[in-house]
Amino acid sequence: MKDLKFVDIGEGITEGRILKWLVNDNDTVKEDQALVQIETDKAVVNIPAPISGSIRINAKTGSTVNVGDVLAYIGTASEIAGVSANANTSPATPKITADYNPIGLDHAKQDISTNANVPPNEVLATPRVRKLAEELKIDLSKINGTGPHGRITEADLKQQNSRNATPVPSVSRIDNSASVTPAGGLTERIPMSQTRKAIARNMEASWTIPRASHMDLANATYLYNLTEKEKDSVKKSLNIKLSFLPFMIKAAIEALKENPNFNASYDKEKQEIIVKRYYNIGLAAEAKDGLKVVVIRDADKKSIIELAREIDTMHKKILDNTISINEMSDSTFTITNIGSLGGGFLSVPMINYPNVAILGVHLIRRMPIVEGDEIKIGMILPFTLTFDHRVVDGAEAVKFGNAFKRYIEDPEFLEML
Repeated sequence: MKDLKFVDIGEGITEGRILKWLVNDNDTVKEDQALVQIETDKAVVNIPAPISGSIRINAKTGSTVNVGDVLAYIGTASEIAGVSANANTSPATPKITADYNPIGLDHAKQDISTNANVPPNEVLATPRVRKLAEELKIDLSKINGTGPHGRITEADLKQQNSRNATPVPSVSRIDNSASVTPAGGLTERIPMSQTRKAIARNMEASWTIPRASHMDLANATYLYNLTEKEKDSVKKSLNIKLSFLPFMIKAAIEALKENPNFNASYDKEKQEIIVKRYYNIGLAAEAKDGLKVVVIRDADKKSIIELAREIDTMHKKILDNTISINEMSDSTFTITNIGSLGGGFLSVPMINYPNVAILGVHLIRRMPIVEGDEIKIGMILPFTLTFDHRVVDGAEAVKFGNAFKRYIEDPEFLEML
């Protein structure tokens, strides 16, 4: 018999949440068959079967698991039958934590036994619920629990307490339903997804970076007209959406070649700037569960069409939640396309740690421009470069911005792409 464990998948990931089991208890599975989907900080990963055999699931959908935890057992039918007989008293009882709130289950930080064979007179309730019952002076033995196997939940206490017309004191728990605060207002506690937790951690790390921002405007009239001219034929012949973004990636890479300290990271311990001689461009992308950064590797070696195709592929993977950790790792510089959302004029994006800088490109819009003594209407691209001031100074940011503008405004460069 073999344990199916949540293995170390790298990138510093230590925990995940079981999103979906792809098989049922006691199913026959084959070696390398995907068995379970686990949502981690960065992506949803499939855990395959290490051997062929029957499976006994040990961790429930929605539960949070740590690296090394046993998710299931795989073996012969007789071996699995033996596990089934003892699984509910095994030390590897699944953990259900405050990261998940399936309907009818009460939350607790402690392990929750799933043993259905409890003594007839035993009251099933977590320590948190028992403490609340004590505060409310409620006799748990007189309550019919609505949780699994008759477990008494906090909702059961609230219902009982409402009959007694006694306000329920606020408790620290995650609850997807509205609850009454001591002040009488309605509140809602929403559990953070693994992705949202990762964003929070990364933003906290980013906030420690001494940063500054450089903002400017680029005349993107030629880029706009070129893209509008070509996008229909590209869509028809190659079934690819051609946007401004591939051209901006190319312009940014040329600016990085002229200003290499922006394509870098900072080693605080050794006080060294690590300049990258390759160009993995991170693209901030909106996902259902929060911001993710997909990475176009060796973007300098790819054509506009290849970039457009890869952007389209990455976008689809973000939408159907099949993006891999590898596809979101090892960026050297990040671009956030704020203009794709349709709003905003200028903003100050957060640096994608451990990158040194991030370029925010905004909505290309019609604006008056001065050419010689004439005022004309042009298509203007606002952009913001936020950078780590420990590594680069404002003068260097201006040079980067000027280089980016020059390539965005250069018809010969754009045509050559």
